[in-house]
Amino acid sequence: MTDTLLIGLYALAAGGVVGLAGAAALRLLRGRSILVHILVLLAVTVLAVVAGVATVAQAMFLSAHDLWVVLVTVSASAVISLAVGAIFGRRLAAAAVWARAARERERRLEAGRRELVAWVSHDLRTPLAGLRAMAEALEDGIIHDPAVVDEYHRRIRMETDRMAQLVDDLFELSRINAGALRLMPTTVPLGDVVSDAIAGVAPLAARRRIHLVAADSGWPDVRAGERELARIVSNLLINSVRYTPEDGSVHIAAGHESDNVWLAVSDTCGGIPGEDLDRVFDVAFRGERARTPAAADSGGGGGLGLAIVRGLVEAHGGRVNVANTDRGCRFEVRLPAT
Repeated sequence: MTDTLLIGLYALAAGGVVGLAGAAALRLLRGRSILVHILVLLAVTVLAVVAGVATVAQAMFLSAHDLWVVLVTVSASAVISLAVGAIFGRRLAAAAVWARAARERERRLEAGRRELVAWVSHDLRTPLAGLRAMAEALEDGIIHDPAVVDEYHRRIRMETDRMAQLVDDLFELSRINAGALRLMPTTVPLGDVVSDAIAGVAPLAARRRIHLVAADSGWPDVRAGERELARIVSNLLINSVRYTPEDGSVHIAAGHESDNVWLAVSDTCGGIPGEDLDRVFDVAFRGERARTPAAADSGGGGGLGLAIVRGLVEAHGGRVNVANTDRGCRFEVRLPAT
């Protein structure tokens, strides 16, 4: 019994030394990745066993041959344990990182949903109040001047169109987020889509004296859903026109590379603060502070346009990004080549 207790104490002492060294190593590596911590914990566990066995074997006064056999056996087992542990440790670390990223994404989405509800509530309440006031004035016969009546009718139609656009954006965004978007890819001439989008945004650009400049050539074909691609281009152009000061310009160009087709929309908005670049494509992020105060009077939407662009681009297997230029910013969409 005494020998057994002594053996246990030897093993405990040897394992304790390794454990303390491992605790010190973990403290020094506390800022490193999860995988590093897993590997250190695994190494400490295996080395504690090896140290305990080696210490007990040494204390038992084994012959040199027997001690060598014990050490080789324990070392081989330690190598196998470390190898298997490292393989599954990497998987565990990857799963932990993925889970943390998923939780963080869910928190951002939830924050985005709350912000979206707040923005939509504001954007619906304001035009509804105006519509109600104008409708009551017309209904009660307070307004008699034909010119004022016509102006009220025009403003009612404009506010109705604005609300319809907001509802359409919400529906599109809900389809994207719910995974209900069903693409019907065809080979689409990108030049034709850009031409139609420019024609659609031309009235807004004319009111703000924004010059729309499209490349003369280099428009490739792209494999995409025609309606969704048109929405991407239109939203990018509308966004750039809204946030570009009067007498500015918006340039649009495209090209074809080995494995993708790119489309770039550049404006003279003055640039986006660095801290806002990562939030540009978030739901309900408008960022008037980031660009120009003049955007407020251009009939801005609910801050959903760029979020829809990102959702539609990713649904095509592509990516979209934004970067500052000398005079403004440049939005670039890349889609897989046909």
